[in-house]
Amino acid sequence: MSTEPETTEDAGPGTPDTRETPDQGTDGGVAAEGTEKTDGTEAADGMESPVGSEAAEGTEDAESTRGPEGTQGPEGTHGAEGAGDAEGAVPEDEAAAQDGSTTAEDGSTTAENGSTTAEDRSTTAEDGTATAEDGTAAAEDGTAAAEKSEAEAELAAQRIERERIERRKAEKKGPIRSGGKLSGTAADLLAAVRAVESGEKPVATVFAEPAPAPRRPAPEPVRTPRPAPAPVAPGGPAPETVEAVRRVLAEGGAPEALAPQAAALLGEGADTALREDPWQLLRVGGVRPEQADGFARALLGAACGPDDERRGRAVTVWLLEQAAVAGHTALELPALTAALGRQGVPDPDAAVQGTLAEGEALVFQDALEEPGAPAAPGAPSAPAAQDTGTGQGDGEEQERPVRVLVGLERYALAEESLADGLARLVNSVAEESGQAWETAAAGLSGGAAELARAVAGHGLVLHTGGEAARAEPAALLGAARAAGLRAFAACHTPDGRRRLAAQLGGEPAEQGVGTVAGLLSGAEGPGRDADGALALDLLIVLDAPQLDVEGAAMLVESLPDGARLVLSGDPGVLWSAGPGRVFADLLAARVCPQTASRVPDPGPLGELVSGIGIGELNQVAAPGKEIVIVPVRDAGEAVHRTVQLVADSVPRAIGVPADQTVVITPGHGGAAGTRALNSALKERLNPGPGRFGGFDPGDRIAYSPAPGRTLPGVVVKADADGLHLSCAGAPVVVPRERVEGSVRHGWALTAHQAAGARWPAAVVVLPGDAVPALSRPWVYTAFGRAERHLSVVHGVEQALPKAVAEVPPKPRTTRLQTLLRTPEA
Repeated sequence: MSTEPETTEDAGPGTPDTRETPDQGTDGGVAAEGTEKTDGTEAADGMESPVGSEAAEGTEDAESTRGPEGTQGPEGTHGAEGAGDAEGAVPEDEAAAQDGSTTAEDGSTTAENGSTTAEDRSTTAEDGTATAEDGTAAAEDGTAAAEKSEAEAELAAQRIERERIERRKAEKKGPIRSGGKLSGTAADLLAAVRAVESGEKPVATVFAEPAPAPRRPAPEPVRTPRPAPAPVAPGGPAPETVEAVRRVLAEGGAPEALAPQAAALLGEGADTALREDPWQLLRVGGVRPEQADGFARALLGAACGPDDERRGRAVTVWLLEQAAVAGHTALELPALTAALGRQGVPDPDAAVQGTLAEGEALVFQDALEEPGAPAAPGAPSAPAAQDTGTGQGDGEEQERPVRVLVGLERYALAEESLADGLARLVNSVAEESGQAWETAAAGLSGGAAELARAVAGHGLVLHTGGEAARAEPAALLGAARAAGLRAFAACHTPDGRRRLAAQLGGEPAEQGVGTVAGLLSGAEGPGRDADGALALDLLIVLDAPQLDVEGAAMLVESLPDGARLVLSGDPGVLWSAGPGRVFADLLAARVCPQTASRVPDPGPLGELVSGIGIGELNQVAAPGKEIVIVPVRDAGEAVHRTVQLVADSVPRAIGVPADQTVVITPGHGGAAGTRALNSALKERLNPGPGRFGGFDPGDRIAYSPAPGRTLPGVVVKADADGLHLSCAGAPVVVPRERVEGSVRHGWALTAHQAAGARWPAAVVVLPGDAVPALSRPWVYTAFGRAERHLSVVHGVEQALPKAVAEVPPKPRTTRLQTLLRTPEA
């Protein structure tokens, strides 16, 4: 997937949209550079009002979460597209005839040297040629032959065969000129050999390397997003376990390629578990209920039915997993039961109760603040609690306004752990370091000084602002380290780390700057003390909206008592790729100080993005062509103009090379999604056959080492160890079996993949069918990735300003606000 939940937020709770727009061909369009006049088209300077254009098809707003169709494998069954499009292929019959002729001619050459055995072989080869030739004649007389009896046809065939043999024997009695029937390269080679034998100099061009045939770049394999798999033991499942699971899958008609993942998820005895409960196959990423139903029918026969309680439990868990992909940490009970009904579960309430009884999910009753009060943002409130058979809600509690939620233990515990950890930080402010904090704040001014004063007296502080506001936490980091405090800043991406270190004027490691993933893994940062806590007095987390509940919980749990935590970010960007909306929930809960930066982002791009943040798509003067609108009529023209902008117009008119320009589009599928755009950009910028899973050295890629994380990089090489990448200057080797699921081409990204990073130039592609995916946070995030230049390939007409003005973030159901407001938190 990747799990790139950018496209899954559009789905309602528990019922993610699994439709995928079929990939369509890219139509040729009139080239429009967008930055300079080309072919009679001149891009307008500045932000123009959306112009009329027909709706373009192509980009899906929700990447499909479907698995293999029928009983096919999830992703690998598609293979590399275009693998069979070999150019210059010779028809089979014609190739056979040519091969027979060449063999006969080679036999004739040998016959000239007096080899009787070779003459026999030549005769046989020539017979093969004649058979091919006679086959053509026989095909022409097919209608007449059909009217004869079988015996007559057999006699006629024998007569023709005898005549052919006699004719060949007669020809063999005459003189044979060796190589007389050769032509082209074969004739040239024979002439060269004879020249060498006679002492002459052969023609130089004969042995020259033939010009390579034009190669068509292999398109990126089609992939579908998958829920995050369960953790797998480092050693992996035992080979005998995988083999046993493979036999069960084959017996049930499921793809045997699922065996390793199923064995890893179900553990030892996985084959027995699948036989006893075939719907456990739903735990494997990409498998859908209808596919698991087919597998169950094959194994259970008449004992399989839609009312099977095992099916109800498995589908309940599957719906909760799909909700997590869409960003929810739990689902309200009415939403879950409605989704179960749509999946054909006859008794949804019984299915939920069975799931809870088996401990596969947890139920919560979160009290609302007051009767009639709305639930936490992203979760519609339920009426008074009803008896759900869980042993709760008896007596007076039943009359309290609550919402009943059901969630997976994994995310429920992470959210509760996060709330507990934040409460611990808030209540354990260390006083002994007061002098150091006063020293740090004394050397700062403006927003940085305000932030430092808030941090000096509180364990948790929230800081908001745009790109320019990052200077304030950067100044706080520098002042704290100068005052002798153990301070560290963690960004979401390596690019964010680079930009923050550049503001401090040094290398990231020297300035105490790293990434969240590097800090948690121990690859970056100060390390941990004897108790396992990070040796820090201050942790600043930038790009905080990208934190999901699990990552945030791990960070907070790692901080020692008395440490300060600053969460800084732009509240207008898209929320995390993983479940939860940590930063937004904390801002709404108001349980700690909040400081808002007053430093605006500069220039036309800063003015444009700031307006989008408050719901206004303004016309902005761009005298230096900082913003260019390129109208398109359809998806094919959108792809054509995008490639032309990246490869030609932006480098020539703006001075930004293609490798420093990012393309952003709403989804992966469709005629103008990342797959289609990456295929077209590869063909233009780095053509090649795609020797290793569709990739060649020099390809730009997007590597996802874990769900929700994307590292841009470049392919270096491929060998037996896997695909060798360079990501932010660091070498990465992706094993062969993981390439298809974790590496994509990376000239074009989704907005979620691009969040947390910036490029000198960005081309945002908005085809007509992207309208359902558009929202204010999406547009804000996509447009905000450009540092110097933004081109908008515009095919959505008035839907763009409408999305900016009227479409808020997609709702997510979470519990963090409620947990933070309870006395226990």
